[in-house]
Amino acid sequence: KKFKKSGVLYARIQKAAPKSAGKLALRLRGIKLKNVEGMFKKSDPFFEVRRTHDGPGGGSWTAVYRSQHVKNNLNPKWGPATIDVNALCDGDLDRRLQVSIWDHEGDGKHDSMGAFETTVNELLKAAGSGTFTSKKGSKAYGTITVDECKITGVDTSTSETVTVNPAAPAPISSAAADPSISVMPVAQFGNMNLGGGAGAPPRKPTFVDYISGSCELNMCVAIDFTGSNGDPRKPGTLHHFSPTGQMNGYEKAIVGVGNILAKYDTDQRFPVYGFGAKYGGIVRHCFQVGQEKEVHGVKGILDGYRGVFKTPLTMSGPTVFAEVISLAAAQAKSRQQTNPLSYTILLLLTDGAVTDVQATKQALASVADAPLSIIIVGIGNADFSAMQFLDDFEKRSNMNRDVVQFVQFNAHEFDKTSLTRATLEEIPDQLVQFFHSRGIMPQPDNSISTSRIAVEDYNEEADIDLSMDYGADGEIALNVDQPAAFIDNSYEAGLGGVKMMAPPSTASQGYNPHASAPAIAPTSTASQGYNPYATAPAMAAPVPVPAAPQPFTFQIQVPQGVSPGMQIQVAHPQTGQPLIVAVPQGVPPGGVFSVSA
Repeated sequence: KKFKKSGVLYARIQKAAPKSAGKLALRLRGIKLKNVEGMFKKSDPFFEVRRTHDGPGGGSWTAVYRSQHVKNNLNPKWGPATIDVNALCDGDLDRRLQVSIWDHEGDGKHDSMGAFETTVNELLKAAGSGTFTSKKGSKAYGTITVDECKITGVDTSTSETVTVNPAAPAPISSAAADPSISVMPVAQFGNMNLGGGAGAPPRKPTFVDYISGSCELNMCVAIDFTGSNGDPRKPGTLHHFSPTGQMNGYEKAIVGVGNILAKYDTDQRFPVYGFGAKYGGIVRHCFQVGQEKEVHGVKGILDGYRGVFKTPLTMSGPTVFAEVISLAAAQAKSRQQTNPLSYTILLLLTDGAVTDVQATKQALASVADAPLSIIIVGIGNADFSAMQFLDDFEKRSNMNRDVVQFVQFNAHEFDKTSLTRATLEEIPDQLVQFFHSRGIMPQPDNSISTSRIAVEDYNEEADIDLSMDYGADGEIALNVDQPAAFIDNSYEAGLGGVKMMAPPSTASQGYNPHASAPAIAPTSTASQGYNPYATAPAMAAPVPVPAAPQPFTFQIQVPQGVSPGMQIQVAHPQTGQPLIVAVPQGVPPGGVFSVSA
């Protein structure tokens, strides 16, 4: 991720360990370290403890702990260090580590004073009197003595244990820890192997192992165009396109959920299907959305969705999921024939009024053997109790695996963290269960490097600048001169420049259940779905919406968690300029009030 001014942040993710391997209490000191500061100054030494990681790109040393530097001292006595053993070595006390010594420089370009390799077990054995030689190349740069070393706080709830040197001194109490020591915060890395050893049983691969081990994820989308969504020309219906540019529920779900899943897709090309609309008087339960079989990016999904209302469709019914589910499963199996590590996620957006529950159950049961997960997202405020049959469906139907997850979009609309959690809650386990039960293991890939990572550009609209200030003591403080604000157009900002389309024209397009549609050949193949663009007449150009006079009056819906009197930041629907408005008294969260600007 690029920052606003300069620099790129790379993040590495590993699964957290299932239990604690304890804390390593360590105290080191240096003896006659080589001065690298120059003739008239002395070095300011500090040390780092480093590790490597398994898997792609894990061969380089990564710092887990950094001590505070000791000024002008070639015989430094560093304060006690407390390091999480899981973070340090995944609980494997024989894993190779590196202790590197550095001369601290204010500009961050620290000078090396040598290093040595060791393990936790070697440090434990050296506690009290053991020494190591810090070397730079073949030259000695001084001696490092281990004054104290002990592991404490091991989780012994299972039979696995940590072997601790019985001759080691008493543990260092947390109360005795020097508050001047700064511990580098790191995540707890997973796949803990307490005690290690060649005889340890092989662990089950994780979702991260598959994603980093040549697994190819593909997303496809299905959108509900049934009449139960309402007339899209009428405000308040689920497919209505607002003249003010505010996204409807389907657009928000496409952007919100689609952006979450699209980050895992390999090529950013997505098949998009519709269901529940009539073409030529025939109800199509699976038809192509968009001019091409696959659209590019989430913006392409949005463009394809909006373009459907420029075709001669009649929103109809019933609501049938079976055909799009079967098509997604067939395509997922076809992709797996080319790449055994191919997996597909079907994002199905609907108003929830499923017509035939039994047929839906049968469709889900029939695709349980496909490399497929299905996320059904409920749009709007309807009663979704009819969708509760999806909960634990695989157990009640004797399916061999769970393939479906239901998410009610409105319950998470204003909380992207909650939406991400709900969307991805079951996919990792579903993917791992499918591949592991069939003996398909992730492939090793040690060739990954930062040159192969697609760096996301800084987005001034979507990225929040918290204006961090760094104090002299190293602490980070947020600039709180400006009050926090809720960005009303966060879904639009996440797309970077997507423009809202004009509302559907009542004369040439949109919802018209009584009009006689032009005759269209009722040919449809099970492998690709009906294509309304292949035989439909030329699409009429959208009718332009005249500019509204100034000032412009528009409505704002109060977000959850915002009370009357609080200020929120919104974007002017015509100019895009940010506005700060106060919520009037008496308007609760979810309520609507008008603004003229």
